[in-house]
Amino acid sequence: MTGIGWFAAIIVGALAGWIAEKIMKSDMGLIMNIILGILGALVANWLLMMIVGSTLGGWFGQLIVGVIGACLLIWVTRLVRRKT
Repeated sequence: MTGIGWFAAIIVGALAGWIAEKIMKSDMGLIMNIILGILGALVANWLLMMIVGSTLGGWFGQLIVGVIGACLLIWVTRLVRRKT
């Protein structure tokens, strides 16, 4: 997560995962929300860097990126579960 420390990344990741959980109407848990939020932010930051060439900075920017990335990960997980 660009521009924030590890402790802040955990807090922002938990918030992003929780918001994504509510948007996608899934039931995860605190630990999974943190993991989804942080991994989602990493994936979305990578995608933004590849497409736009930059990413959003700061707490709020990373929260937005984390929510988008976590929603994307939940969506992909649902696609994989349907096929198996």
